Amino acid sequence: MLVTRRAPDFKAAAVLANGQIVDDFELSKELQAHKNGVVVFFWPKDFTFVCPSEILAMDHRVKDFKEKGFGVIGVSIDSDVVHFAWRNTPVDQGGIGNVTFPMVSDITKQISRDYDVLVNGAVALRGSFLIDKNQIVRHAVINDLPLGRNMDEMLRMADALVFFQEHGEVCPAGWQKGQEGMKPTAEGVKEYLKKNANAL
Repeated sequence: MLVTRRAPDFKAAAVLANGQIVDDFELSKELQAHKNGVVVFFWPKDFTFVCPSEILAMDHRVKDFKEKGFGVIGVSIDSDVVHFAWRNTPVDQGGIGNVTFPMVSDITKQISRDYDVLVNGAVALRGSFLIDKNQIVRHAVINDLPLGRNMDEMLRMADALVFFQEHGEVCPAGWQKGQEGMKPTAEGVKEYLKKNANAL
């Protein structure tokens, strides 16, 4: 269980958003480039089935994450060469096209082990981790292989983390950006529930 703990750092080969292949992509350095943190998300394997739908869904939201001060990093057990080939396969042919986030190669499977998403020693489960600017994991969700993720929920969690950091108030069930938070006191709970209990 990584939530509340320091996110495992990693250095590995990756295909960057511009298509360049590097052999020293590093989580801790990438964190320095973003105001509020990063999202690290794993998928089982390139050129598979549910995976391209998730990757495209995430790619369509990269701009939203950036506006909130977060970067996006994708990881699977494939090599950088396979990542590159998948990026260069058109979407209508089962590829993902030129996605706008780095794709990290976890060919040794050590990153997947460190994040506790490796299943049967083979591939990563569908794990997503919201990591704050201090490299602490603040939110995690892990889906089994047949179950695709809702990337909008990670956007909501990014908003919630920023709200908490800026206002010191906690985010009740179903909280959305623009809604009121809750003061983390007995009086705060009372005030919030008096106004909002029936809508929960």
